[in-house]
Amino acid sequence: QVQLVESGGGLAQAGGSLRLSCAASGIIRSMNSMAWYRQAPGNQRELVALVLSDGSTEYAESVKGRFTISRDNAKNMVYLRMNSLKPEDTAVYYCNADVRIWGATSHMNYWGQGTQVTVSS
Repeated sequence: QVQLVESGGGLAQAGGSLRLSCAASGIIRSMNSMAWYRQAPGNQRELVALVLSDGSTEYAESVKGRFTISRDNAKNMVYLRMNSLKPEDTAVYYCNADVRIWGATSHMNYWGQGTQVTVSS
């Protein structure tokens, strides 16, 4: 019913930048929170950044000042601009969204498949 597809991952050098994109598709009526999570090998999945429908944002302390999350409600897209990348940012990055589909009475949570980000020192 709803698919989240990430793109933009890859290899970057420390100090470099990458921009992740996530496209949501399906019978979408509305989207509440949209977020990026990441999971490094051996670690739990953690919240990186979140943006609500009103545009308010929240960031993990480790990425504040370096990463910027944004969304385009008309296109059902969410982005993550990552600057000043560090080797410890290496992880699989997942898109997440609370979506209400047509005919539903509440939002449900969806995940993308993930995109690998690797930062070399």
